[in-house]
Amino acid sequence: MRTLLAFVVWIGFVTPAWVFAQHHHHTTTQNPFAPLELPDPNQYRSASGAPGTHYFQQRADYQISVTLDPQKHLIFGEETITYTNNSPDTLKNLWLQLDQNLFRPDSRGRAVNPPNARWRGAFDEGGFRISRVIIHHKGKSYTPEQLIEDTMMRLSLQEPLAPAGDQIKIEIAYSFIVPEYGADRMGRLKVEDGWVYEIAQWYPRMYVFDDVNGWNVLPYLGQGEFYLDYGSFDVEITVPRDYFVVATGTLLNESEVYTRTQQERLAKARKSTETVPIVSKDEIGKKSTRPAGKDPLTWKFHADNVRDFAWAASNAFIIDAAGWEDVLLMSAYPKEGLGDDQNPGWEMSTQYLRHTIPFYSRMFYRYPYPVAINVAGIVGGMEYPMIVFCSVRARGQALFGVTDHEFGHQWFPMIVGNDERRYAWMDEGFNTFMNHYSNLAYYGEAALRTRRTSSKYIATRMQQPIAKQPIMTYPDQIKAGGLGFLGYRKPGYGLILLREFILGPQRFDSAFRTYIKRWAFKHPMPADFFRTMENIAGEDLDWFWRGWFYTTWTLDQAVDAVSIKEDHTEITLSNRDKLVLPVVLEIAFTDGKIIRRKLPVEIWMTRDTYTYWLDTTTPIQYVIVDPDNQLPDINRANNIWPPGYQPNQ
Repeated sequence: MRTLLAFVVWIGFVTPAWVFAQHHHHTTTQNPFAPLELPDPNQYRSASGAPGTHYFQQRADYQISVTLDPQKHLIFGEETITYTNNSPDTLKNLWLQLDQNLFRPDSRGRAVNPPNARWRGAFDEGGFRISRVIIHHKGKSYTPEQLIEDTMMRLSLQEPLAPAGDQIKIEIAYSFIVPEYGADRMGRLKVEDGWVYEIAQWYPRMYVFDDVNGWNVLPYLGQGEFYLDYGSFDVEITVPRDYFVVATGTLLNESEVYTRTQQERLAKARKSTETVPIVSKDEIGKKSTRPAGKDPLTWKFHADNVRDFAWAASNAFIIDAAGWEDVLLMSAYPKEGLGDDQNPGWEMSTQYLRHTIPFYSRMFYRYPYPVAINVAGIVGGMEYPMIVFCSVRARGQALFGVTDHEFGHQWFPMIVGNDERRYAWMDEGFNTFMNHYSNLAYYGEAALRTRRTSSKYIATRMQQPIAKQPIMTYPDQIKAGGLGFLGYRKPGYGLILLREFILGPQRFDSAFRTYIKRWAFKHPMPADFFRTMENIAGEDLDWFWRGWFYTTWTLDQAVDAVSIKEDHTEITLSNRDKLVLPVVLEIAFTDGKIIRRKLPVEIWMTRDTYTYWLDTTTPIQYVIVDPDNQLPDINRANNIWPPGYQPNQ
C-alpha cells in the first residue's frame, strides 16, 4: 500500500562517485516523442533491462527471539543480523531502520500526519527502546558509536566492512509497546474472546545499500512503504499458551504448539481443495485446543530468501486451511469476521486464496513459498512475505478484493523487490493491473473493483486537482488523497492499456514475465522495467512512459471533419491535448457496411492533425474514434462525426 527527489543527510558517509551516474536525469519536454533520458546503462544494470554483469546485492540474515506480553502489550527480545557486503565499496558505517519510531510522540511522521490520518499511530510510550548493540567483526566484539535520528540509526564501525563478501554481525536487544493502531500496517484489536495482534515493522533492520543511491536512508513517514534486502529468517516467538501464532515461513515445531488433533487436521488440509477447520468457532478458548501445560509456548519459524518477516498472534483465532499443490493456504480470524449467506465473511477467505495463488502463478510466476496466510484484524490491508493483514470488517467482494490485492503483493514487491519508498507504482500499480484480471476471472462482469480501472473513471480522475502530480512522484510527497490514483489506479490502468491496446497480450505478457523472471529476488528500478518491456516486446515506448508516468498530460482525440472528394473521402482527426495514443476508427457507411482501422501512434509524431484517406466515395453515416471506449479521453463529445450523432439509436 507511493519525480521529486528527497534528500537525506548522510552523517559520516561519503557517497562513491559511481552512485551519481545512476540517478534519473530525464528532462521535461513538451515533445511526446523525444528520447526519454534514462540512466546510462552500466556494469550493474544493462541496456536491455536485465541485471548487469557486475550487479550486486547486499544480504541480511536475521536470528530473532522475542516474547509477547499481552498484559502490557509489550514485545521484547533480541536479534542478531548477519550482514554481507557484496558491493564494491568499503563501508565505514551501517544504517538500520527503526520503523517503530514512527510512533514516538516526537517523530517526523507524527508531525506530517494529522491525528485522523490513515498513517497515524504515535503515542506517549511509542517507539523502540534499544538496550544493547554489539558488533562482532573479525574476532572483535564492541559497542559501536550510535546515532539515532527519528526512524534511522547509524552505527560507526571501528574497522570498515570490506567489499566483495565481508560479513559482520550486529546484536541488538530491544523492546516496544505495540500501538493500538500502527499506521494501518500493524497493531492490536480487542475482540470478545481476547486480543488480535498483527505485528510488522517490529525489529531493527538494515537499510538497503545499492548501486543507485548507496545507502537508501529515507525516513519512515507512513505513506511511503519499504525497501529491504533479502535473506533468511530464524524467528522464535514466545506467547502465552492460549495464543496461536501465524507467521512468515515454515513452522518448525508444529508438534509442540498444536495438539495431535490439530496436526491431523493440518495434514488433511494440505491435501484438500475444501476448507478444513483447524480451530473452529466452537473451540475458541477451550483448554483442549492447546497442548497440556501452563508455561508460555515458543513458536519457531524459518524463511528463506525473503525481504521481511511478519506475524500475528491471538487467543481468539478461528483457523482454517486448505492446500494447493505444495502450498498450505491458511486463514486466521476472530468470530467477528464471520459473515452470513447474504454477505459472506472470513469463512470464505481460504477459498479466495485458492483462486488468487494459482491464478497469479499461472499468469505471471509460480508462487515460490510454502504457505500463504490471511489474517483478520485492525489493519485494513497490508502485505508481507507469505502473510497479509486484512480488515476483520470486510465482507463479500470487498473481502475478496482486499485479499486478492494483498496477496498480489507476493509478486510485487515480495518476489520482485522494488523500492516502495520511492516508486509506489512499481508494486501498487502493478498489483492493481494484476487484480483487474483476477477479479474478472472470479466474478466476471459483476466484478466491482474493475470499475476503478475503467476508461471513464480514469479520464474523470485525470482532470481533477488530485491528479496533477506525475506517477513518478515519491509517495511521501504525493498530496493528501492522491496516493490511490497515482500509486494504484493510473499506473494499473496504464499497464492495461499497454497490454490490450498498444502491444497486445502476446508481446506484453512475454515482456512482463521476462521482467519478473529477471528481477525476482532482486532490486529493479523504473529504467529496468521500461527497458525490459521495450527490448522484449520490440517497441520504442518512450512516448508512453513520458506521457503516462512522467507527466500529467491528458488525452483528447477528435474527429474534426469528413469530406468526400472526387475519388476518395478524407477524415480529419486531431489530437487536442498532449497525451498521445494510437487511434481506432470505426467508419459506418450508408449502405450498412462498417469498417475499423487502427492507426499507429506515429501519426502524431510531427503534427496534431491527421487526414485519413479512404478510396471510396460511398456516403458515410458516422465516424467515431475509440468506439469501444478503451481510452481515457477527457472529451468524448468530439469523438464522433457528425457531432451529436448516436450510432446505437
